[in-house]
Amino acid sequence: MKIERVLLLAILLVCLIIGGSVLSWIYKEPQDSREITLYGNVDVRQVDLGFRVFGRVEKMPFEEGDFVPKGAFLASIEEQPYADQVREAFAKMKASRLSLENAKIIYQRRHALIEEGGVSQEDYENALTARNVLQEDLKGARASLGVALTNYHDTKAYCPADGTILTRVREPGTVVLQGEPIYTLSVISPVWIRAYVPERLLGEIYPGMEGAIFTDTQQGKAYRGKIGFISPVAEFTPKTVESTELRTDLVYRIRVYADNPDWGLKQGMPVTVKLSRGKRNSDSR
Repeated sequence: MKIERVLLLAILLVCLIIGGSVLSWIYKEPQDSREITLYGNVDVRQVDLGFRVFGRVEKMPFEEGDFVPKGAFLASIEEQPYADQVREAFAKMKASRLSLENAKIIYQRRHALIEEGGVSQEDYENALTARNVLQEDLKGARASLGVALTNYHDTKAYCPADGTILTRVREPGTVVLQGEPIYTLSVISPVWIRAYVPERLLGEIYPGMEGAIFTDTQQGKAYRGKIGFISPVAEFTPKTVESTELRTDLVYRIRVYADNPDWGLKQGMPVTVKLSRGKRNSDSR
């Protein structure tokens, strides 16, 4: 019996030690309270590229997956109809200029004769009106020529920023309307992380707060970033971000702009963001 009591006391002592260790592990303070750890996904801006004018597509040199530098030629549509419009507008402007020159000569003659009584007041006023009308006609002709030239230049599309072709929507020979996309471009910069901050941590973050961004594919490598946007509106945690127990918690969406020197951050990639607690700059808002 004595041995059994000693054994029972030993078992109880072991249970107390294990229980205390478990409770200590559950409720212990984080080792590094200077960091705020968030989880999110990479967002990359996508742009639908097309023409401001309609026409038949002639050239599309890039395929899906191709990298395109800023300013590179992307595509063109048939330019002949717009070149004809330019020539037509130029001819009308030239005709308006000639008519105006003639109207000015007539007006000057009428102006000289009316002082001597050589022409009636009506003829003088008609000459003055004709000159003024043709001056406005010339302005309109110049504007029409400008529109025609703009349309002609818009028959070619150029890349607005460094990026990668995600989708080749159309092929040469297709007739497209104004604004109809022919490519979808994923731009290289800016790249940001979409993450969510619980309400209890909202007072500890601020625009400009710096942090490190870690991916699952490149363990140990950190990308630098800083908070550029904090939503003023609370929302429920998206189901794709948190577990079932936390989906009803109110959070605030933030955007962490990231440096992406090696283009290692891709659209939709899950990442871990660690923000460093520190003294807030006086100019941060």
